Amino acid sequence: MPNSIQEKPTACIALADGTLFYGKGFGATGQTEAELCFNTAMTGYQEIMTDPSYAGQVVTFTFPHIGNTGVTPEDDETGDPVAAGMVVKWDPTEPSNWRSTEELTAWLAKRGRIGVGGIDTRRLTRAIRQQGAPHVAIAHDPEGNFDVEKLVAAARGFKGLVGLDLAKDVTCAQSYKWDEKRWAWPEGYTAIENPKYKVVAVDFGAKRNILRCLASVGCDVTVLPATATVEDVLAHNPDGVFLSNGPGDPAATGEYAVPMIKGVLDKTNLPVFGICLGHQMLALALGAKTIKMNHGHHGANHPVKDKETGKVEITSMNHGFTVDSQTLPDGVMETHVSLFDGSNCGIRMTDRPVFSVQYHPEASPGPMDSFYLFERFAEAMEARKA
Repeated sequence: MPNSIQEKPTACIALADGTLFYGKGFGATGQTEAELCFNTAMTGYQEIMTDPSYAGQVVTFTFPHIGNTGVTPEDDETGDPVAAGMVVKWDPTEPSNWRSTEELTAWLAKRGRIGVGGIDTRRLTRAIRQQGAPHVAIAHDPEGNFDVEKLVAAARGFKGLVGLDLAKDVTCAQSYKWDEKRWAWPEGYTAIENPKYKVVAVDFGAKRNILRCLASVGCDVTVLPATATVEDVLAHNPDGVFLSNGPGDPAATGEYAVPMIKGVLDKTNLPVFGICLGHQMLALALGAKTIKMNHGHHGANHPVKDKETGKVEITSMNHGFTVDSQTLPDGVMETHVSLFDGSNCGIRMTDRPVFSVQYHPEASPGPMDSFYLFERFAEAMEARKA
């Protein structure tokens, strides 16, 4: 049930325009500055908080029942939360799920992430939609002492995500192998036994479930850091190259990633598959441009149309930048579009097995609407082998 904020507020959200929201803090104490976005998913708050694509962002959850399923290590998309904090309508409730191993509030506190409850998230979401993703400072003080002028100044001092390369902050420190497949009842996670294809996955902030999906279609995956060169990639003699999701401004990350991708395309005829930031990296490498969106796409209920088949997929999205479809060069076609706003959601080269999508097929909101993309990648590698 909704909490009452009759007592002194213990959390404050300060927007850069001076707007203040007071609520009840949970998780870690302290202060952080970030961009504020909203997510419309009804489930998956743990996966959202641990998605590296949310680096530099505080997430407002429009669904009120956050915390009701607790947390479990099996659902982490990376080792620790990456999102800067969370904002919710109601205080997190006692977990009620057989898989839960810990309460959300304790999990956040251990990992240094601030939560703010008791907020009118509908009003906050409207503000984000109307003025664009604002810069904010959020603070949690059990004593309820806030210097609002300093909070507003901190929000205004946040530099924002435009021009910011965050992939270097969330990528792996060194290469590693991945062999774990998707979760399945009753075994849970199991390892791939007879892989068919050698895949190099470039980690701009890769989610674990993406790597599991690659393994599930027969891929022996080697993960390389975001700064990998074309020589690093080709040294593994891969059958295909995967470009992962990740945070920040694609143009900034592209300064070192685009030359690598261009090198792979120039020197080989390898299948290439990209998701999210990887999609934007591929588009930049092919000559297109990316632009910052007003408030981005964040949720697990986004309809996307496949322009080649007419099929509509229910997808999971998390991005604040988008590929400008008007800048796609000859030889590159738009394959998918958002049915919310018509923005680009997929591209492919017309003469080579090189393709990418803006959304997250591994998140399975459809639930299997988009898994064919991993199978398409595997089929392209099989065809090249043949």
